[in-house]
Amino acid sequence: MAKYSTEEKLEAVLAYLEGKASYKTIAEERNMSTAPLKRWVLRYQKHGEEGITSSYTNHEIQFKIDVLNYMNEFGASINETAARFNLSSDYTVLKWKRQFETGGIDALISKKKGRTSMKEDTKKSTPVEGSTEALQAEVERLRMENAYFKKVECLSSKQGKVTKQDKAQVVFELRLEYPITSLLQLAQIPRSTYYYWVSTMDCPDKDTVLKSRILAVYHEHKGRYGYRRITDELHNEGQLVNHKKVQRIMRELGLKSIVRMKKYRSYKGTVGKIAPNILDRNFNATRPNEKWVTDITEFKLFGEKLYLSPILDLFNGEIITYTVDSRPLYTLVSGMLDQALKRKTNDDILLIHSDQGWHYQMPQYQQSLKEQGITQSMSRKGNCYDNAVMENFFGILKSEFLYTEDFDSIEQFKVELDQYIHYYNHKRIKAKLKRMSPVQYRTHALEVA
Repeated sequence: MAKYSTEEKLEAVLAYLEGKASYKTIAEERNMSTAPLKRWVLRYQKHGEEGITSSYTNHEIQFKIDVLNYMNEFGASINETAARFNLSSDYTVLKWKRQFETGGIDALISKKKGRTSMKEDTKKSTPVEGSTEALQAEVERLRMENAYFKKVECLSSKQGKVTKQDKAQVVFELRLEYPITSLLQLAQIPRSTYYYWVSTMDCPDKDTVLKSRILAVYHEHKGRYGYRRITDELHNEGQLVNHKKVQRIMRELGLKSIVRMKKYRSYKGTVGKIAPNILDRNFNATRPNEKWVTDITEFKLFGEKLYLSPILDLFNGEIITYTVDSRPLYTLVSGMLDQALKRKTNDDILLIHSDQGWHYQMPQYQQSLKEQGITQSMSRKGNCYDNAVMENFFGILKSEFLYTEDFDSIEQFKVELDQYIHYYNHKRIKAKLKRMSPVQYRTHALEVA
């Protein structure tokens, strides 16, 4: 494109602004395209005649960064950005953008023209071993390492793991005291990685609100929810977020569900009649009070043992009832059964499944089931998977309740156990229940029926 003087540019701009001709007409008269003409008009409107005056300026590094930050923050085009900062060419902005993307901030620093002098080469030469300069360089290197690892250690103690982003942050904080190249070698991260994280430091975290909500849900349920259930809770609130993103954010925040432990075994050999495994791992039920499962688990508190005997409805995973005692006597199971049978109606065709624990082999227990027309089913010997749903509940109970709470006494434990089971039935959602709690699911099913 031919070069135009300031007077020629001004004449073309005024012709357009005064309505004498269109962009196309003015451009054709001057044998040029409309693009530069539009740039002249835009610059003239922002900066007056100075905006269309050609000049060469060796811009400072901070000015270049401000230009790129403006374009990134406001989503401005290259043309708009060049006009905003009165740059003579759009290509200047494009060049700076490409330099930063490929080489980071260092690439924006204007290089001196001409050959490097012998004096500069001498300065960069390696000092002689044992000399004062060599000792000073070694001291400086040790100071740099000490400063770097102190900051890294502080980060690792807070979150457990140091990421590349953390290393880039430490390098950024020390960049004014020590050479960038040496710091990057010490941190063992590529220059491009460093500049990528530097470019995002001032950007607002778009996941701030989501992180806050994830934290709130996690602590509301006392750490009992993993990323899948938290995702379901967010979906219930109308937030469409992918479970992988929730998992990543929880990992960043150091949130995780608690591990589970094994349960008490009540098997003491054959002391009565062993029932067949009628349930046969078919844990699906089409209505309430169709299939119940039961078992006993043990708690150790204050040097004592407590035994819990619940009944769970396979239709919705609801705990029908439970009993607690300091000894695993038969009354632990018989009392539980008496309470549970209050939920049964004459129309219910019910099956109760358990392991081969001695309580369930007792003639009294089996007679009670027979009188109520209830079918008895038992797991095969030593096969915990035959009663997997009950095993799973015990694992959840211990990991979400027993190992996360502090108790002052046995009585307080019993009170809070009752609160937890109420929470489990009424509030704790499950994916398989369409993200509803057991009671919500049962209520919904009865309303639909």
